[in-house]
Amino acid sequence: MKELIRTNQELTEEISILKEKIRKLEGTEAADGHTEEALRRSEEKYRLLFDHLPLGLLCFDEKSAIVACNDIFVQIIGSSREALIGLRMLNLPDKKIASAIEKALNGSTGSYEGDYHSVTAKKITPVRVVFTPLIVEGGRILGGVGIIEDITERKQVEGALRESEAKHRILLEESSDPIFSFTPKGQYIYVNRAFAAGVGKPVEDIIGKTLWDVFPGEEADKRFRALSQVFRAGEEKVIEVRVPRTDGDRYYMTTITPVKDKAGEAVSAICSSKDITERRRMEEKLFGSEEKFRTLAEFSPFAIAMTQGDRWIYANRAAQEISGYTEAEFYRMHFWDFVHPDHRDMVKQRGLDRQQGKARPRAYEFKIIAKNGVEKWVSLTGNRILYEDKPAALVSIIDITERKRTEEEKAKFGAQLQQAQKMESVGRLAGGVAHDFNNMLGVILGHAELAMLRADLSPSLRDDLTEIRKAAERSSELTRQLLAFARKQTVAPKVLDMNETVSSMLKMLKRLIGEDIDLRWQPAADLWQVKMDPSQVDQILVNLCVNARDAIRGVGKITIETANVDLDEEYCAVHAGFVPGEYVCIVVSDNGCGMSKETLSHLFEPFFTTKAVGKGTGLGLATVYGVIKQNNGFINTYSEPGQGTTFTIYLPREVDKAGREWTEALATPAQRGHETILLAEDEPAILELTTTMLEMQGYEVLAAGTPGEALRLAREYKGDIHLLMTDVVMPEMNGRDLAKNLLSLYPDIKRLFMSGYTANVIAHHGVLDKGIYFIQKPFTMKAMADKVREVLDSE
Repeated sequence: MKELIRTNQELTEEISILKEKIRKLEGTEAADGHTEEALRRSEEKYRLLFDHLPLGLLCFDEKSAIVACNDIFVQIIGSSREALIGLRMLNLPDKKIASAIEKALNGSTGSYEGDYHSVTAKKITPVRVVFTPLIVEGGRILGGVGIIEDITERKQVEGALRESEAKHRILLEESSDPIFSFTPKGQYIYVNRAFAAGVGKPVEDIIGKTLWDVFPGEEADKRFRALSQVFRAGEEKVIEVRVPRTDGDRYYMTTITPVKDKAGEAVSAICSSKDITERRRMEEKLFGSEEKFRTLAEFSPFAIAMTQGDRWIYANRAAQEISGYTEAEFYRMHFWDFVHPDHRDMVKQRGLDRQQGKARPRAYEFKIIAKNGVEKWVSLTGNRILYEDKPAALVSIIDITERKRTEEEKAKFGAQLQQAQKMESVGRLAGGVAHDFNNMLGVILGHAELAMLRADLSPSLRDDLTEIRKAAERSSELTRQLLAFARKQTVAPKVLDMNETVSSMLKMLKRLIGEDIDLRWQPAADLWQVKMDPSQVDQILVNLCVNARDAIRGVGKITIETANVDLDEEYCAVHAGFVPGEYVCIVVSDNGCGMSKETLSHLFEPFFTTKAVGKGTGLGLATVYGVIKQNNGFINTYSEPGQGTTFTIYLPREVDKAGREWTEALATPAQRGHETILLAEDEPAILELTTTMLEMQGYEVLAAGTPGEALRLAREYKGDIHLLMTDVVMPEMNGRDLAKNLLSLYPDIKRLFMSGYTANVIAHHGVLDKGIYFIQKPFTMKAMADKVREVLDSE
């Protein structure tokens, strides 16, 4: 619409351009020597400009007689060119135009312009006229130029705009929603009556005022912050505002829309508001009702949850406590993430049966996996409901883990009783058979030996008797095993070189554990002797190696080691049943799955087994424990899940033929020290004992129960720390990572690792590097003191 409207300024500019073109044409013709041809060419150019300019044009002389006019002027006036040439301007049919020309010729020194209606016999045309007199020196008027423009379309557009503006103004004023406009500084440009009524002030008291003149400071600040964001971002924003009133606060949802100039800069903002007071009041009532029921659900002692499309959409606090998951974590989970994999098919089938009417609604009992990995039994009761017009399930969950555990223990004790009765019966039978069979073997062996004493025996008969004797001796070994099973065997202790005894069993053990497992034998030099029945050594090693084989999944390693060990009083004080003295140590370690503390606490109980039903009797380790105790020895087990297991067996040292008595383990330790040692150990009893042992040797000890505490002590300590003595496997971080972190604080610190695993197993896990020292738990005070001194004195 703007293109259809020409302003006075534009018309004036067009006239000036026309004048300039005429002047240039006249100047060009003058340069041609004012020849007739030049004049003719000049006149032709002038005529082209005059006739083709898209405006009504005329020229008149000093007597106001028309001397020239173009076709557009003729059309507007509604006459003919012949009728208009020579006609005085005052005699034009349209008297308003004639009056305008008269004003231009009677003393006006400038252009005259105005809007009129050109009235002809056929129509009335709205026009804009501009008359410019031609004035020479002295102020004499020689005539003038007139321009007439048909502004019919412009008038129509202006009328439409006025009509539209009037309609919009009525809509704005009569709107029941508050509508208003701001400047970037928060000044009101426009407000309608609804806005004025909403704030309780007249319109004239708001226009030109700022936000802070209309609202309290806090409300005004909130509105201005939202307004500033709109002006900065140049994007629409919706906010909720409160309007304080004496008859009660009202709430509005306000949309703020920026108004931008041609450069894209926001220069003002138009705002429209919707009264949401009633909606807010209803929401508050609904919220109060919802809050009441939410409180009942949240604080219910029973777990309540809701699923929709196999996804959790609600879980109360009790459900969160049972599972260990937070409310937010529940909403990201599927129902089947909650169910133990072994029970998913069963739960799905129960759900299908219920949908098909094959099963009555009742509780499901199945296992779940809590966030911490613990398996729990739950009883779930569900009802199908509609939630937000979609099918859903409302369920209640009860933790029945303790009930299930009690039932399982009851069943287990019953099975153990049956097993014990069965074993007792078999034992009595085996003992009786072995006793009678031994008698018959005695007769066979006796007669075979008597027959072999005869001098007239042929070589072939002697060979036959020899085979009979060997078969009888092998049979006696079988009866001895039967008696051992029945616990009626007669033990025949012998002084043994444990290295030789174990070596003789290696081939049999390798066949027993299979080719996928590497059996490593590492005997100690100068090993002391022990006194025990060789068959009991067989029992110990077979049971431990079989257990190690079962703990290894696939390829693995079992290591058997021997060593001489002194147990002192300090060590035995914190290990129940241990007695100070000299012992031969047998260590059997594996890199299998390891055991939890719960499993370790039941490890040597009869009939306790972690194997599947039918895969083990639960007597293997109980037999090992009984054999060791029968020989006045001790056993220590060190294991953690995923880290393998180490069994350390202590058998008393046998006195040599010279009758040398056992020496006390309180032999003089290495020289005392004065250095500072940072000790990191997560087992409180071992931490306390080791601290005491180190302090008795003169060392200053910084004791830490966790790696984090060790790092804190290291940062806070003002002096030098000479040695880090740390357990290998600890919570938070392992000993190797702790050592790496400490090197940034103490680059020259020495490191001594300690563990219940042997050094070989630790090295297999990649902990020991060149120059790093290791001591195996359990250790005596002398062994510890010697090792600490060795590390501190090393280069």
